[in-house]
Amino acid sequence: MDDASLRADMIEGLEHQIGEPIEPPVLTALQRVPRDPFVDDLPRTADGDDPHSLALPTLVRLLTALDAEEGDSVLIVGAGVGYSVATLAEITGARHVHAIDIDRSAVVAARSNLDAAGYGAVLVDRADGADGLPAYAPYDRILLETAVVEPPRPLREQLASGGRIVYPRGAGVQTVAAIEPTAEANTDAVDADDDPAPEGFATVETHGPARLQPMLVDGEQPGAERNRTRREEAERAERGRQRRHGWEQDWIDWDDRL
Repeated sequence: MDDASLRADMIEGLEHQIGEPIEPPVLTALQRVPRDPFVDDLPRTADGDDPHSLALPTLVRLLTALDAEEGDSVLIVGAGVGYSVATLAEITGARHVHAIDIDRSAVVAARSNLDAAGYGAVLVDRADGADGLPAYAPYDRILLETAVVEPPRPLREQLASGGRIVYPRGAGVQTVAAIEPTAEANTDAVDADDDPAPEGFATVETHGPARLQPMLVDGEQPGAERNRTRREEAERAERGRQRRHGWEQDWIDWDDRL
């Protein structure tokens, strides 16, 4: 079976899982983005799921809630393997998409995968998701691929006027929530008294359910020492080990005088 047929079967199964047709921009992006560069070499869990990439029904819910259009400037918090980044690049244009991840190895993998799939123009950087990417703000759309109770303040401050933030809201099983600044939001969507959106924002859409890992802070990424004191001591020791000293330093100083 060729790649196009496999993707057609995948999309048909997705629509059955989410219980409704996929929105046209998202559907077109799924039809165009190849899966192989992003999933071929990934490890699998015992039940066959990919632990490094979003479940496809969750991705569809996130992208549907984001409601991005061609030309929108987008920030994605949690680059992962890059598949969702490529899908958004198909919708908005690759040069409008910025993705960050706290895990340096994920950033390297996402860049490589995106380049192989033809989306090398996407900017992928290593950054703490809680800080966002202020250098390229403001953003028309901000997508969090990690669970939070509410988006961190720096992300809210990097949103453009009339923009939208989408994130998995809550702990454990989450709800995909789309929020907009209160002055611009359709506040009829959710009862304001029951709305868990942060101050100054209103929930305009919800889709669910989702189950994503919580947002990490610096030092919690895979392979990092979680104890800050031990981590900093190890970093200082490594810097000291790499610093030249003794007769080596004398030789450099002497050589410089010649």
